[in-house]
Amino acid sequence: GDARVRGQTGVVSERRGSYPFIDFRLLNNTTLSGEIGTKKKVKRLLSFQRYFHASRLLRGIVPQASLYLLDEDYLGQARHMLSKVGMWDFDIFLFDRLTNGNSLVTLLCHLFNVHGLIHHFQLDMVTLHRFFVMVQEDYHSQNPYHNAVHAADVTQAMHCYLREPKLASFLTPSDIMLGLLAAAAHDVDHPGVNQPFLIKTKHHLASLYQNVSVLENHHWRSTIGMLRESRLLAHLPKEVTQNIEQQLGSLILATDINRQNEFLIRLKSHLDNQDLRLEDAQDRHFMLQIALKCADICNPCRVWDLSKQWSERVCEEFYRQGDLEQKFELEISPLCNQQKDTVPSIQIGFMTYIVEPLFERWAQFTGNTPLSENMLNHLRRNKAKWRSLLHKQHSSSRSNDHSGQVTSSQEQTLNEEETP
Repeated sequence: GDARVRGQTGVVSERRGSYPFIDFRLLNNTTLSGEIGTKKKVKRLLSFQRYFHASRLLRGIVPQASLYLLDEDYLGQARHMLSKVGMWDFDIFLFDRLTNGNSLVTLLCHLFNVHGLIHHFQLDMVTLHRFFVMVQEDYHSQNPYHNAVHAADVTQAMHCYLREPKLASFLTPSDIMLGLLAAAAHDVDHPGVNQPFLIKTKHHLASLYQNVSVLENHHWRSTIGMLRESRLLAHLPKEVTQNIEQQLGSLILATDINRQNEFLIRLKSHLDNQDLRLEDAQDRHFMLQIALKCADICNPCRVWDLSKQWSERVCEEFYRQGDLEQKFELEISPLCNQQKDTVPSIQIGFMTYIVEPLFERWAQFTGNTPLSENMLNHLRRNKAKWRSLLHKQHSSSRSNDHSGQVTSSQEQTLNEEETP
């Protein structure tokens, strides 16, 4: 039964192997894609995937997730960092190094304990840890951006948002657990390419979810599969677990960037009408969706050193997709052409059209708390730094131009980037 549940998630991507990270034998073969969609075939593939994990143990190869009993100095530093897990300048890259690549598992264990969720839901600690390891291992470490460190970063941000006074006083243990689980699993098994890529290559996941929120549906279904497989919530009444699964889906699906305007318009309406009633579960759930959306794209609101690393990582992932598209003679997707789409220009556009509108509304909701002000200040400073870097790039390209003139396309790009 459990293997079949995982099978319905359609998890058949190439998990471990060399670049380009997903099984391209499936991309342009619709017949094979249909065959893989059968429950029997998927069940067999997934059974093998789980066997792979088990066989490493049988051969005496300890999985990486068990290796964080390292050096006492590292453990001490990691513990010290956890004591400041609610600080916005938390360095998730350092924390990941201190925990030997187990930032997500270590962070989740700590936060579930801090929030009293283990006691409240009577969770078995061994089962809980095993589930967290499953989630962490289902992220692809080869992805420069969509990996377990990103999941840990989003989870830490979500923890910060859950502590905002406007929200915290109304949250139930169920809300908190859902928020943390959704943050941790919102990108699980991400293939390192976007939805348009999956659609134009006729990937089976695009067919499975009919080209709608393809990746988000996959992340959600994969999470449900792991929850059921781990039996973490098996002791709870069936209606409770069904409700948790549905709400997890609603939260994870909200991270689809294509639905950005839908959520912004709804949030603006609530704020303008001042009709949010956080006593009501429906309104609390909506604000959890907004909190997760903020956590997912909060990189530009971090301190410059962290923000810059994330920016470079996400652009590297875009460029890898562009290289793949070029290799397969496909049209290169927007933002994925390394020759034309620079990191500063990508980031300035992202901040202007996606991040700023959302975080300005979030600050309005929280009542301009110190955290919201801090995030907006970082956002403005970081945008100014990217603008400065963009100017340097254009100055450099002008000086390298034999005619000493800016080409019309360069001038147009520069003008567009300087539009607030």
